[in-house]
Amino acid sequence: MSEPGRIVAGILSPHPPHLIYASNPPQNEPRSSRAGAWNGLLDGYEKLRAELARHEFDVLVAHTPHWKTRTGHHFLGVPHFEGKSVDPIFPNLFQYNFALDIDVELSEAIHDEAAAAGLSTRMMRNPEFRVDYGTITSCHLVHPAWDKPVVAISSARTAFDYSNEAGDQEMLALGRATRRAIEASGRRALCLASNSLSHRHFTSEPEDPEDPSFEHVYNENQSAWDRHILGLMKAGETRRIFDEMPDFTEQCVAETKDGCLSWLLAAMDFPPLPATVHGYGTVIGTGNAVVSWDLDSARTEASA
Repeated sequence: MSEPGRIVAGILSPHPPHLIYASNPPQNEPRSSRAGAWNGLLDGYEKLRAELARHEFDVLVAHTPHWKTRTGHHFLGVPHFEGKSVDPIFPNLFQYNFALDIDVELSEAIHDEAAAAGLSTRMMRNPEFRVDYGTITSCHLVHPAWDKPVVAISSARTAFDYSNEAGDQEMLALGRATRRAIEASGRRALCLASNSLSHRHFTSEPEDPEDPSFEHVYNENQSAWDRHILGLMKAGETRRIFDEMPDFTEQCVAETKDGCLSWLLAAMDFPPLPATVHGYGTVIGTGNAVVSWDLDSARTEASA
């Protein structure tokens, strides 16, 4: 009998296109001339990749805030996508030629579990669909080899149509459905929440986008909330993070409104496990943290 699937690690993997630009991968056409203002975050992703190199995994499951679906939760249902992704705000930084494989079987399994839980769901079967840059950027920064398939999940509009509390309850159900599907599939999965933390950002760009003097948090309220949430992560207080999420989202215009982090916490079943904060920094004033919950290592230690 095959082993049940599991979430190997849960990862908060913010997706600023600036980080792709600064690292000059061959897929991105704009070229960075020098090291910029985001080395702390780039170093954080490097530390994360070193941690993940100790583990085996089969698939990356990403919940993205930049595939926004008007009704319900959508899942990519085509085996392969390729094309060019251009950031609508920063086309001068991000013109990325992507090619990625989709784990359609797992996508359908999560879709079916979510539908059985009463959520509105749909498989996206358009082979010409242009995959969103949040999914692409987070997956690239976590695993730039692109030798593993991906499951991409859209962000529904529940929090925007009703309330932050309603949105988080929807993410609770979606996260639990994701976990059930992964366990039944036998897959070893990395789950990625592709979002920043505080998200009030500058509305103008300097002539040199890599000018480090331009990079600072938008305001102290954002910084204080980010420090608070990161402190809870380091303390392993995942349930408290979820409980405080509506206030955090409201008070610092956090990108958590799209539900990625709430989904991730629920998919991991709120482990009382201290997270590793690999890096924190600002991008156009927004607060971004590269964070992991190494669930496989915790399981190994518990069984030792």
